[in-house]
Amino acid sequence: MRYRTITLLTVLLGAAIFTAACGSTTAPSSLASITVTGTAPAVGGVSQFTATGALSEGTTEDVTSTATWMSSDTSVLTVSSTGAVTGVGPGSASLFATVGAVTGALQLNVSAGE
Repeated sequence: MRYRTITLLTVLLGAAIFTAACGSTTAPSSLASITVTGTAPAVGGVSQFTATGALSEGTTEDVTSTATWMSSDTSVLTVSSTGAVTGVGPGSASLFATVGAVTGALQLNVSAGE
């Protein structure tokens, strides 16, 4: 009987610690939108862009490192997985940052430079 009591207390204590470690039982905030910011580079230049996610609860979060980055025209600009944009040729292209099903975009004009 003593063994069963100790085992039951161990299980209950473990469950209490697990519940406390997991935090609240409410669902986490979901990403509502993404804003992409930065300055377009000239041809041959590189600029770092950031992606800021607006959460449904009203707060914001930097999602630059978790976003998937893409350029609409790689003959105008390319973008690395970290959001570093390189000006390739003069023209306009859109820059996209996507996290899950949410995408933010920014239209960029790359100049020929000096």
